[in-house]
Order: sequence, then C-alpha cells, then structure tokens
Amino acid sequence: MNFPTRLAEKLPGILPVPSHSLLRKGSIISELRFFATANHSRRLRLGLQKNKVWSLQRAELSVVTNSCIVHPATEAYAQEAIEAIKSEKVIAVPTDTLYGFACDACSLEAVNRIYEIKGRKLTSPLAICVGDVSDIKRVATTNHLPHGLLDSLLPGPVTLVLQRGESSILEKSLNPGIDTIGVRVPDSEFIREVSRGSGSVLALTSANLSGDRSSVCVNDFENLWQHCAFVYDGGLLPSGRAGSTIVDLSKVGKYKIIRPGSAKEATVAILEMYLLEEEDC
Repeated sequence: MNFPTRLAEKLPGILPVPSHSLLRKGSIISELRFFATANHSRRLRLGLQKNKVWSLQRAELSVVTNSCIVHPATEAYAQEAIEAIKSEKVIAVPTDTLYGFACDACSLEAVNRIYEIKGRKLTSPLAICVGDVSDIKRVATTNHLPHGLLDSLLPGPVTLVLQRGESSILEKSLNPGIDTIGVRVPDSEFIREVSRGSGSVLALTSANLSGDRSSVCVNDFENLWQHCAFVYDGGLLPSGRAGSTIVDLSKVGKYKIIRPGSAKEATVAILEMYLLEEEDC
C-alpha cells in the first residue's frame, strides 16, 4: 500500500482513498488524461511501449567503463546487487523519490567511496536504508514513539531522524560525532529487497555530485556511472527532485521538519494525528 493510500485510510473524511490503482500514481494522472484525449493516442501508447522496451534492452546491454553495467531494477537483478553490497561496492538504485548511491553502511571503505564519488564533505552525514519498518530498531531508538506511528509513515518518502542508541548495529565510524541517524524505508521494492538480502543496512545518499541537482533518471548522473559497480534503472521517477521529507523524531512527543521534501503535508497530518507537537525553532 502506498503512502497517499495509507494516509487516506488513517484520515477518513480528509482525504479520499484512491479507488483505482492508477489513481495511486499521483503525477501519472495528468499523463493518462493527455493520452486519453489525444487524437493519436494509440500511436502514442505504442510509441511509449516501444521506447520502454528499447530502454530495458539498452539497460541490460550497456557496458560502461570500469565494468559498470546498467540493468533494470527488477527482481532478476536483485541478487546481483546484493552480492555487490556484500563485496563492499557502491551501486546506484532508484527509490520512491530520487536515485541514490548505496553501499553497506557497516563498511568504512564503501562509505568513504560514496563520499569520494559525490565530492561530499566528510562532515555531511549519510542516511541509511533498511528493508522493513521492523528493522529500524536495529539501528535507532524507537520505543519513545507512539505505537503505530512508524507503520503509518513508512514505507514512504520520509526520512526519520532518530537517536542511534547504545544497541545500534551501526559502526561508530559512520557519521562520527553525531548521535542521531536518518533512517529510510522507501516505498520501492528493489532497494528494500537489496537491503534485506545484504544482511546489513545500506548507507544511502542522492546520486549526484554534491551541490548538483538531484537525479530522477539514470541519465541525470551518467557522468558518475563509471564509479559504480552497477547502476539499476527504474525509469523516470515521478516525485520530482524535492527528495524525501526529513523529520526529526528524536525527542519525546515532538517533531521538527528538517526538509519539506515531497511529502511534508501528508507527513505532518500523520504526526499530528498521533498527537506529536511541532518543536519550537
């Protein structure tokens, strides 16, 4: 179940529950309306199907420098991605918001590689990705949160900032000197399957040079393919370039929006439904 649908069910009378699977796609609605009214809609649909097939064929066959291969982000290639993570390599993957670089968060070598690829300052923290909501407690403290809150927010386009806690499996070398961690459970099955299969957790950051615009298709960061073991193509991502909504939930009964992102309104509605109050700036 996607994020808007879960929100609609949690807030009856405020938001309608989508009644058709296509209506859950958000930005795709306007495209469908266009195709339905165009004079040559059938030709356009056939053209899109042809382009999609060509794109997947290209993704399967394109070999880039340093043995980087572009593959579709499908179940058929999940095990390949898992093995790359276990081998302490960096891969590029789609999420429910943006394309990201991912690696084993417990591998200092792999984490440093991501910083090198992005040209990112070592003082800028990385978020992590886990496969399921139940995995969050392995890396962060969650027992202060209202029961049901995490399942209402996730999976979805939200990054939760939480205290690491003494029992966190994360290496101290990840984001040194910072006692909180940004955690994601994207509403994207490919990256979640890779995270589950890795036996660890993934360090995750946007697939772009530091300071450049975020990537919503693999061609946006084509200049960086050569630095990845594999690039997984999930097509054009529909959420825009705003990224996930980042919310700090590290304090009891409080929330603070760090970055509005693509789901601020929906996120705040859920937080307030659970009686959390916005922290004063």
